[in-house]
Amino acid sequence: MSQQITHTVGRLLDEIARRFPDNEALVYPERGLRYSYKEFNERCRQIAKGLLRLGIKKGDNISIWAYNVPEWVLLQFASAKIGAILVTVNTSYKSAELEYILNQSDSTSLFMVGSFKDSNYVETLADVIPDLAASEPGNLSTTKLPFLKNIIFIGQETPAGMINFDSIVKLGEDVPDAELHAVEETLDCHETINMQYTSGTTGFPKGVMLTHYNIVNNGFNIGECMKFTEKDRLCIPVPFFHCFGCVLGVMACVTHGTTMVPVEIFDPLKVLQTIEKEKCSAVHGVPTMFIAELEHPDFPEFDLSSLRSGIMAGSPCPIEVMKKVISQMHASEITIAYGQTESSPVITQTRTDDPIELRVATVGRSLPDVGVKIVDIETGETLPPGKQGELCTKGYHVMKGYYKMPEETARAIDSDNWLHTGDLAIMDENGYCKITGRIKQMIIRGGENIYPREIEEFLYTHPNVSDIQVYGVPDKKYGEQVMAAIILKKGVVMTEDEVRDYCRGKIANYKIPKYVKFVDGYPMTASGKIQKFKMREMAIKELQLEEMGDLA
Repeated sequence: MSQQITHTVGRLLDEIARRFPDNEALVYPERGLRYSYKEFNERCRQIAKGLLRLGIKKGDNISIWAYNVPEWVLLQFASAKIGAILVTVNTSYKSAELEYILNQSDSTSLFMVGSFKDSNYVETLADVIPDLAASEPGNLSTTKLPFLKNIIFIGQETPAGMINFDSIVKLGEDVPDAELHAVEETLDCHETINMQYTSGTTGFPKGVMLTHYNIVNNGFNIGECMKFTEKDRLCIPVPFFHCFGCVLGVMACVTHGTTMVPVEIFDPLKVLQTIEKEKCSAVHGVPTMFIAELEHPDFPEFDLSSLRSGIMAGSPCPIEVMKKVISQMHASEITIAYGQTESSPVITQTRTDDPIELRVATVGRSLPDVGVKIVDIETGETLPPGKQGELCTKGYHVMKGYYKMPEETARAIDSDNWLHTGDLAIMDENGYCKITGRIKQMIIRGGENIYPREIEEFLYTHPNVSDIQVYGVPDKKYGEQVMAAIILKKGVVMTEDEVRDYCRGKIANYKIPKYVKFVDGYPMTASGKIQKFKMREMAIKELQLEEMGDLA
């Protein structure tokens, strides 16, 4: 049994800054920003003090809605130093989703950038809080969101009703070290420090409560699988709001004194430029990201010989892509990881010295101190190697539970503390797992988890819709795409575009059905259960789509 780390996230950074004070911690080449671990820790302490002065207390939930800006990483550690819980908001979220998260999480503060891709965040927030501009910064009062008091803006030209992020640093200047130290002394590694929302099968996203202990140990073991040291430099183009960014990226680095080199918004050219310029030894990505990098017209011009490792995860990994990443990108020790937010997130990972066959055909074996078993879906009995069943996991990495959802928590974690993933898998005699399908009707599109129920619940609100079923269909680029089969109310007519237009601005773009079909009924079992797998099979034939191979 290996030794578990009992440091809080804040204490971990203190320790790493003491051990590697001059090593680069955070680098943004385009901004000319370079923090050593000592400077990074000092900056985080300063912001932590500012948060205290702003009135943010231990146990408060604070939300961040931003792409990979430097303030994101600073806030991840500053909030942890005072025991405030960082709630991560998906950058693609629109008004209905944002309002739900702010409300369900009881967030007291929202940290946000001005916009992301096609979304104007300031306008979206104004839809949720129409009287924001007229309110006094720091004294927001809205009946819809009773807990929310502060909107903190990351960027220039702060909109009315908001506080600028830079002023928090100034607020912290008159806070004595002793005040921060006193708060730090009250923190415990088993307290919740991070909350990420995962779409619920019930149609409502659930706040996954992760502790210091969860993400510090998971991050450390992920880094160990890639053989990280203080000499490594990781290019992070995956989003921080997701575990892939803030745990597989940030925590895997900080636990090893490794340098973080984020890419603010994914762009294949920027990733290639960053790896070359900063001599990155590792890079993360979902398969579609690696494909975009390999297929970029300028790809042959870049020197990527510094690359050694990294992680490909998030959706099935095509064998040819993996081979090209190894041969053409020089990432000979690239690894595959599998998990879910509820397991903070990695359960299994391949090792750098695993043969390529294992690194492509499986999702690796369990991390140290992580229990994995495959159980019969009907009986719950543990199955022998080679038999398909549900993958369950147990250990330090399992979440504390879903925020304010005890029944959902009890459904996910059984009385013996095994987390039921809802994924079908086969384990071989050496413990290597192959993911073969899903019990839950989840769609994975380009690394984003989509629960059909959430889109169904939303589209039910359209006056013309009588019934709706949403399911995934294969897609060469994204792995899967969203399809909706709709039964309209009697006497009404509707077009596919009208369905999509109704979704725009209300739910994230990646959840909007690519395919819409109007039907009179659904295939059913004898007991009246709708057979989505049959609808998927019909769609594959009708749309002439290619079925993807096994999930890996």
